[in-house]
Amino acid sequence: MSMMGELTFFLGLQVKQLKDGTFISQTKYTRDLMKKFGMEANRPNITFAVGVCARFQSTPKESHMTAAKRILRYLKGCQEVDLWYPKEGGFKLVGYSDSDYAGYRVDRKSTSGTCQMLGNRLVSSFIKKPNSIATSTAEEEYIDDGRCCAQVLWMRHHRDYDIEEKEIQIMCDKTKYISTDKQLDDIFTKPLCESRFEELKNELRLTEIS
Repeated sequence: MSMMGELTFFLGLQVKQLKDGTFISQTKYTRDLMKKFGMEANRPNITFAVGVCARFQSTPKESHMTAAKRILRYLKGCQEVDLWYPKEGGFKLVGYSDSDYAGYRVDRKSTSGTCQMLGNRLVSSFIKKPNSIATSTAEEEYIDDGRCCAQVLWMRHHRDYDIEEKEIQIMCDKTKYISTDKQLDDIFTKPLCESRFEELKNELRLTEIS
């Protein structure tokens, strides 16, 4: 193995290392995407929107093409917005679990998701539209919590994360640990108003390189 200097590009991700942290960017990918669709000029802030559009990729209609173009216009306006991984902030692992029960109007199925934060850094996220319909919000929440627990347990036993905590909090709605307005996972599971969307972007450290 040969030393090739400081890591700047890995699996399509651009890496910018600074003294106080690291930026993970998809700027080049975004620009290539803009160029491909004549608009020259899988991020967390578009995960939900892309997931909804992907459900119609086999039989798209004009409305779906309009939605896809809207996502591209959004990307065009925030090409320099990247994930920030600060060096400071501790390494406490916390899992977030949420579901938009029966929120999909086409078939009334839910959109569920989980994300995991290591300190104040987003290290993992997952979104899924279940194949079956849950009979209650409680059932759906328990299923989502189980997925989040599985991911947290895997991370806890993975040597790369070096996690020694015996108890790891899972933040799910309607518990003593977190209120609905503090649920970070909302950005992955449901459409949001602009103010709430921007608030969660900041919480996930999606920021512009200065």
